[in-house]
Amino acid sequence: MIKPWVLKLINFWPPFLGSGIRVKKISPDLTSVDVEMKMRFWNKNYVGSHYGGSLFSMTDPFLMLMLINNLGRDYIVWDKVASIRFKKPGKGTVRAHFQITPEEIESIRLQADQGAKVEPVFQVLVLDESGAVVAEVKKTLYVRRKN
Repeated sequence: MIKPWVLKLINFWPPFLGSGIRVKKISPDLTSVDVEMKMRFWNKNYVGSHYGGSLFSMTDPFLMLMLINNLGRDYIVWDKVASIRFKKPGKGTVRAHFQITPEEIESIRLQADQGAKVEPVFQVLVLDESGAVVAEVKKTLYVRRKN
């Protein structure tokens, strides 16, 4: 399974590196991840706020990676649907917190073990420095037990 320090290597993945997206904190059991993106001249748009695509990118892989790690090799996990709703311009440093509870993991596991194709839905908020919501991201994952 993925070790938390390995996940930090994602900071050097070109889309994250170029956008200034940084993994700041990872729980040892990979049920919680904190990500931030600072405003830089190279990652702001014409009107002086964060690019919408960068805000979306900072929320992309984490829930899937967290579930893969916590369910184990006997399960298939994919991103299925994602949407973003922009609430206000993102300026300064923006943050996102990802959390999957042990109860959610166990519920997904039980459903998949019963042969179901599970499609859990998670919401992640992107917040600015004052704690105001910049964007709401909704992610639907696809989970099933391998044959």
